[in-house]
Amino acid sequence: MSLANRNMKEVYRDPLTALLGLAMPLALLILFSSVNKKIRLDIFSPQMLTPGIIVFCFAFLIMFSAILLSKDRQTAFLTRLFTTPLRPADFILAYTLPFIPLALIQTAVCLLVGVFLGAAFSNVLFSLIIFLLITMICLSIGMIMGSLLTMNQVSGVGSVFVTAIGLFSGAWMDLKMVGGVFERIGYALPFAHAVDAAKGLLAGSAFTGISGNFYPLLCYAVVLFLLAIVAFRWKMKQG
Repeated sequence: MSLANRNMKEVYRDPLTALLGLAMPLALLILFSSVNKKIRLDIFSPQMLTPGIIVFCFAFLIMFSAILLSKDRQTAFLTRLFTTPLRPADFILAYTLPFIPLALIQTAVCLLVGVFLGAAFSNVLFSLIIFLLITMICLSIGMIMGSLLTMNQVSGVGSVFVTAIGLFSGAWMDLKMVGGVFERIGYALPFAHAVDAAKGLLAGSAFTGISGNFYPLLCYAVVLFLLAIVAFRWKMKQG
């Protein structure tokens, strides 16, 4: 927890992180809702758009978390900590926990703005489970990148992830309507499942209606978190 507290100070010391995490989803939500007023499309309605915006903006947590870990890895800071009793899982948790409040605040603000723009959300508390799962997935990917890549490499690879999540999450378009390669790739990854599950829950669906999306998310979250621990342990042994 001491390391997590230190990392939290590092994260929130830079206002750009909080600004991108909060201002960007709001700007996108308001922009596309304005488009919906002129061109009526269900995908751009606040009800349908808000869950996709939240999931898409979690993609930036990949870069934020990876940069923090890779930066510490390239200095003597982590090297000194390797002499402590901390295990690889402890390190991963310490670098993951500081981003959870940012994700929760971002989610809450987007939902409130969505309601202000005319959405009517149900099952809000249950939908937070979906958002927490996709948050952990994004942070685990960030931990894997931060463990294995340099800061310069993180910027390039992180940009690829942000673009891929935008294309294959279904945040901006219905992948089932697009079909083909986009649909197959989208549903092989966790992000489209998160968007569909969140949309269903917030529209009033029961768990049985989104269980086909929930279980892939849960599996991805567990596997990627374990892979992050393995990647960090491997890099730790290399020194």
